[in-house]
Amino acid sequence: MRYLSLLLLVGTLLLAVACAPSQGTEESEPFTIGAIPDQDPELLQRLYGSIADYLEAELGVPVEYRPVTDYTAAVTAFRVGDLDMVWFGGLTGVQARLQVEGAQALAQRSIDEQFTSVFIANRDSRLPQLDSIDDLTQLAGHTFTFGSESSTSGRLMPQYFLQEAGLTLDDFNGEVGFSGSHDTTIELVTAGSYQAGVLNSQVWDSRLAEGAVDLERVQEIWRTPPYHDYHWVIRPDVQERFGQDFPQRVTDALLALDASNPEHAEILNLFGAERFIETENANYAEIEAIGRQIGQIVENR
Repeated sequence: MRYLSLLLLVGTLLLAVACAPSQGTEESEPFTIGAIPDQDPELLQRLYGSIADYLEAELGVPVEYRPVTDYTAAVTAFRVGDLDMVWFGGLTGVQARLQVEGAQALAQRSIDEQFTSVFIANRDSRLPQLDSIDDLTQLAGHTFTFGSESSTSGRLMPQYFLQEAGLTLDDFNGEVGFSGSHDTTIELVTAGSYQAGVLNSQVWDSRLAEGAVDLERVQEIWRTPPYHDYHWVIRPDVQERFGQDFPQRVTDALLALDASNPEHAEILNLFGAERFIETENANYAEIEAIGRQIGQIVENR
């Protein structure tokens, strides 16, 4: 009898071990977030580390921020599933969604439905203030830098407006530059490495407010008309891991950020936002059309 009891005990233990969930299963994997690296890496770490902590507390699941090296890497990481949700610009968001069927645009800052780009110039260039799209022709014959090649506010929309004015990239003096980030664009134009450049208006305004721009060396010369830009995009397979309502729960958590709450205000300030609002894929149809026109979207994969 004692031998039989021992066998039963061993069998029970083996069954318990076999049925226990192993470490590293889908249920224990974190919800991973990322972002296009459009600003200083130290700032990005603070920003997305803060939003990861906030989402983890609100959603009740582990949330991990994973930095990427460049805009293309952000799109690739989203496509292959290394990142579940990414803070994209308008163009990269479209590129990512075209590669992941069922991906959804969830939320954007209130400023992102009326976003703009800023053209800046080194004062030694003698470039004047520009009053309209047509005046962009005065940039012809000058050296010029965009931001990242895949940036909406630092390349796609500015190039579109340049084309509307009748300018091509061949009209600039030498090859146009691609600085890689909005902060670097400011630095290069301030230093005179390029006579003019273009960047995200929110970054420009933030650096002005911080006193980080040498206005004796560089100045704003024109702001573009508005367009939709930055937004959060989520993969559809998060529903299998975290529940069918998970995308809506994420959206609700982002929309719940309230500037009157000191902890929330810190996150919103890092984002340069007053609040988040809902968005949808259809809001970026114009960005997709312009991306195809300029050659930044070559096929629907």
